[in-house]
Amino acid sequence: MLTLDNVYRASYVLKDVVRKTDIIYAPKLKPGLELYLKTENLQTTGSFKIRGSYYKMSKLTDEERARGVIACSAGNHAQGVALAAQKNGIKAVICLPDGAPISKIEATKSYGAEVCLVKGVYDDAYNKAISLRDECGYTFIHPFNDEDVIAGQGTIALEIVDQLPDLDAVIVPIGGGGLISGIAYTLKSINPRVKVYGVQASGASSMLNSVRDHEIEELSEVRTIADGIAVKRPGDLTYEICERFVDKIVSVTDDEISAAILALMEKHKLVTEGAGAVAVAAAMFGKLDLEGKKTVCLLSGGNIDVTILSRVIKRGLLMSGRNYQMTLELVDKPGQLTDVSRIISDLGGNVTSVHHERANEGSDVNGCYLRIVMETRNFEHIEQIKNALKENGFRIVG
Repeated sequence: MLTLDNVYRASYVLKDVVRKTDIIYAPKLKPGLELYLKTENLQTTGSFKIRGSYYKMSKLTDEERARGVIACSAGNHAQGVALAAQKNGIKAVICLPDGAPISKIEATKSYGAEVCLVKGVYDDAYNKAISLRDECGYTFIHPFNDEDVIAGQGTIALEIVDQLPDLDAVIVPIGGGGLISGIAYTLKSINPRVKVYGVQASGASSMLNSVRDHEIEELSEVRTIADGIAVKRPGDLTYEICERFVDKIVSVTDDEISAAILALMEKHKLVTEGAGAVAVAAAMFGKLDLEGKKTVCLLSGGNIDVTILSRVIKRGLLMSGRNYQMTLELVDKPGQLTDVSRIISDLGGNVTSVHHERANEGSDVNGCYLRIVMETRNFEHIEQIKNALKENGFRIVG
């Protein structure tokens, strides 16, 4: 059974395996709130998953170790199981969705595990792993719906209480629910006063829907940049723990996640993956009432593929008003582009792209369109530039 004593035993087993990650004060992310960051993105393997997988593997019998283990994962659990198996001299087979970031696939292989790519998402990889378990006799290491795995993740809560004993709230990402189950159970057992909030991506809100409707629900599909929490169906064990111990669950959009990733990079020099940034996104975009609460945002992982990172940064710039595109309708005569660029430049904007094209049928014969992409400071700066252009007689059409 999941008990506080089991969480403390897990902490003892893991003391020479995992890193006690720092808690960092983060006043710049959302002025007016007292936010702290628990940096599990800097954990061994780049996420918290090593905690649960290693503790689970430490409890296997000699017979189970000899047969080897199998796991399924969107990426981070794969690395945790692979490293834990390597350290314990156990064969590991990992089923990953074929859309998992290349960096996570290669990292899993680097720890000595055999990787089996499965077409689809996490749930498809799960079905394949169960099939191989039955066929080959492997021991299945579940990524979240297992009491020992949950106890391992709960060791994070013990660290948080030790590092910030007077905290009021913690915000935790939710995929299948193993992480928040361990943290919520442990925190509420130690101090029931502490609020535990969960966050899901809006395109993968299986636990949010299940808790709201008081029954486990399965999504027909999941779609989010937060691949680490893209789970169609929560576990029955994690669902029960969340319904009992989690105070509230909210969701954030991919644009909000992108803005949070960008803010963490710029303001705190921390790289997070999509799943790792959802707690910060919830705080930044006012999804929870955190005023007057000393709040810890859990950065659950930092394993983001660099090709995805470039796209995320672009979306984050748009979401935070740092990049803007507008279309102007002009009269095609000399000096128009010069005037437009001068107005933008005088106000501190930086034009990065210009596209000029003739007007369509039905427009003025001397008309043209000018599409401009520019770097800006924020949304207020964008409005300032737009107002100045309008005051100088330019018509913004898009």
